[in-house]
Amino acid sequence: MSFQIHALAGHDFEALFELSDAELKHLGALRVTADSKPGFPCRVSLQDADIGDELILTNFEHLPEKSPYQASHAIYVRKGAHQATPDRNEVPHMLSHRILSVRAFGDDHLMKEADLVEGRKLAAKLDALFANPAIDYVHIHNAKQGCFAARATR
Repeated sequence: MSFQIHALAGHDFEALFELSDAELKHLGALRVTADSKPGFPCRVSLQDADIGDELILTNFEHLPEKSPYQASHAIYVRKGAHQATPDRNEVPHMLSHRILSVRAFGDDHLMKEADLVEGRKLAAKLDALFANPAIDYVHIHNAKQGCFAARATR
């Protein structure tokens, strides 16, 4: 089975970097500087930020559709990040060294399956999930913090 991992679009977050810290706080967002690597996974570049990189920690609605699973969570976005375009069946390094939670949804946006997986085994898990024709897409989350990492489709 073939899968594609999708990064978030950087242009959706660019304006946040122009805001003052007070304006960010009003939006429930925060400007941070990476002080460890790994530790600040950018959802646009699908890379861990380098120490010293500026990021915005903000809430992102990763499942906006009307569903009992409608959801949002905190994500990091790195300043000046270019949107990653992983190859088909490629697992970015940012995902490959973490414990992940995978949540598989149908086209009705209802969860069909869920599991925990070591990042180095993510490709095999996605293949297995997409072998089920009832699964339309998979949300990948960092298991410890629970935050959305990326979306995968067939």
